[in-house]
Amino acid sequence: MKTDQQKWDKKYREKNFPNGEKPNSFLKNHIRLLGQGKVLDIASGDGRNAVFLAQNGWKVDAVDISPVALQKAQQLARRKEVKIRTIQSDLDSFPIEKGKYDLIAIFYFLDRRLISRIKQGLKKGGRIIFETYLADPAAQKLDAPENRKYLLKPNELLTRFGGFRVLFYREGVFKEGGKKRAIASLLARKN
Repeated sequence: MKTDQQKWDKKYREKNFPNGEKPNSFLKNHIRLLGQGKVLDIASGDGRNAVFLAQNGWKVDAVDISPVALQKAQQLARRKEVKIRTIQSDLDSFPIEKGKYDLIAIFYFLDRRLISRIKQGLKKGGRIIFETYLADPAAQKLDAPENRKYLLKPNELLTRFGGFRVLFYREGVFKEGGKKRAIASLLARKN
């Protein structure tokens, strides 16, 4: 945990809001399909998505390994006059309470071991909104992690959330955060 925490603390110390303060465009474009209730924002970083969800009526739990990022998330929430609950935790050991959330949001973070905990953490009828990097041979020069274990295989999100009702899905090269990226995006409901 310490080296991961140090890496992310350094990132959030060096640059003020490295991904900007505006929410992820996939989240913003689909907010009307999400309803309201209790949301868990996994690997929330400095809170741009958590704050946006709170602005749209959600009760937000934002979890991240970096206390530096979470401090910035709280600052952003205060500036935008909303409340979020921040939780500093290593996601390797973070317990997601069974049936607690109406929505779980995860953007640009992939740990396949979390998928079963995410599914269990959703209430019946709860939604998952998930967007992250896709392994795409045509996208060699695009923004992406170097370690291939953090890249989805084609249709992997569909497979991993089999049994869920897919409300929206896409794969391809899209512009997000001012950069072109090969990504997969999923919005689905737990049956």
